[in-house]
Amino acid sequence: MSLGWLSALLAGVFSAHVLQTLCFPYFWRDLLFLLKVLRYGARLELTKLTRSARTVLDRFVQQARRIPDKPFVVYEGRVHTYRDVELRSNRLANVFLDSVKLRKGDCVGLLMNNEPDFLCAWFGLAKVGCSVAFLNTNIRSKSLLHCFDCCGAKTLVVGSDLVEGLDGVLDVLLEDNIQVWAMGGPGGHPRVHTLLDKLDAASDQPVAAALRAAASLKSPTLYIFTSGTTGASCVLKKKFSASQFWTDCRKHNVTVFQYIGELCRYLCNQPKTAGDQVHKVRMGVGNGLRQDVWREFQSRFGNIKMCEVYGSTEGNLCFMNHIGKIGTVGRSNFFYRLLFKYDLVKYDMVKDEAVKDPNGFCQRVEKGETGLLLSKVSALSPFFGYAGSKQLTEKKLMRNVFGKGDAYFNTGDLMAEDRDGFICFKDRVGDTFRWKGENVATTEVTETLGLVDFIQEVNVYGVEVQGHEGRAGMAAVILRAGMAFDGGKLFEHVTRDMPPYARPLFIRLQDVMEMTSTFKQQKFQLVHSGFNPSTTSDPLYVLDYQQQSYIPLTDGIYRSIQAGERKL
Repeated sequence: MSLGWLSALLAGVFSAHVLQTLCFPYFWRDLLFLLKVLRYGARLELTKLTRSARTVLDRFVQQARRIPDKPFVVYEGRVHTYRDVELRSNRLANVFLDSVKLRKGDCVGLLMNNEPDFLCAWFGLAKVGCSVAFLNTNIRSKSLLHCFDCCGAKTLVVGSDLVEGLDGVLDVLLEDNIQVWAMGGPGGHPRVHTLLDKLDAASDQPVAAALRAAASLKSPTLYIFTSGTTGASCVLKKKFSASQFWTDCRKHNVTVFQYIGELCRYLCNQPKTAGDQVHKVRMGVGNGLRQDVWREFQSRFGNIKMCEVYGSTEGNLCFMNHIGKIGTVGRSNFFYRLLFKYDLVKYDMVKDEAVKDPNGFCQRVEKGETGLLLSKVSALSPFFGYAGSKQLTEKKLMRNVFGKGDAYFNTGDLMAEDRDGFICFKDRVGDTFRWKGENVATTEVTETLGLVDFIQEVNVYGVEVQGHEGRAGMAAVILRAGMAFDGGKLFEHVTRDMPPYARPLFIRLQDVMEMTSTFKQQKFQLVHSGFNPSTTSDPLYVLDYQQQSYIPLTDGIYRSIQAGERKL
């Protein structure tokens, strides 16, 4: 009898296993991923209850005590241990207190390239209780000043190699009583203070730990205008080099790297070598990786697990492709939807707005259909908004979406979810697009172009370019009456006042600017028509760095761009 029960039990277990494999093939991996999410969530709730927050700096200080001699950063062949960075950031903290006169609660802008002193300056500022605004080193003039307006910083710490780039805004910064300190020694800019000459005399003893203590999770610590990452040992390069990437990985025994989609494409475009799969890299983490590049990357460089993630610094929702399915940014399931309430709603690309039913509410899409991703704002998934701008915060919210009184965070992204719960990114809508791994705000580009004397009206949008991730900037322009297009003057304007990734690559001259039924500028048709000179009668121009001008976009130039022969 006991053998009969045992056989029945084994048969039942086997049947359940077969049923689970066939009907719920991702059950165990989904469950393990959920348990990790719950574990981190429990830590956050514990932090709320104890009214104390554990920061990146707290973790670093702990590691510096535990493993002081372990490499923390490898930069240009030189190893910086945890102890090295701890002592140098202590010296900087004392300089910030004694010479710069910073105090707990102050906000400081940090404008530096990838280098060890970026970390030392950040940690030094955090040790004296300052919140730090990471500033994108590509931004210029008005965009840089806008960052200060948002975060309220009254001090700027700038890398010695970036001081000259402040010439256009230094007067304004000083007039606004913003003190500027360079991470350099004497002999630099006469109106910029210096830090390195004060380090030798500064103590390397830690400042009072109470200064860096964060009262709660809502205490401002970082203002992020550009992306970044932290980890244990880190190999840092001032600039990305596709030709040296795998050599660096082999030299430093790199196991994990962070990417944007463009980076992987650059690597695939390098000449093939016999050592393409000779490395210890096992995982890449990032976003924006196209399916074709993903497949080519793994085929050429080995079975590296690519962990695509989706999210934003300010958003209240994220996805992670923990399964590793090519072409998707994540996977949803019953467990995930219990924690995060999100929906994909119908979106009218022509009108540039969500589709509403007769009652004025949004309509959900069917499985497999593309829709606008919205995430419900709740106590479990709050949206804290943007620093310094309640108007921008409110603009990111959609209210009365499915019922009176509800509120959803508008991601501005079109997504699709298949029947297995895999989610893929389709496109961006609204006032931003991505190019060269950066977000381009069409409103800022429009404002900058509008300052050119011969331009009356501008409509900025992004167009797809074969073989490139994201969208290249393009501007439809109406000229002022009696004035002519001047490609040289426009080139000088955009190269002076815009970062490289935001400069429109293509210009389209129009007589009339099309509008939507709600009086918005019509972008859909312009995006759809692209930049092919053979399909439009409007004059087209392309940015040319050799001639330092916007030159006519000919059929030959168009073909060279599509063939990947012309560098963009």
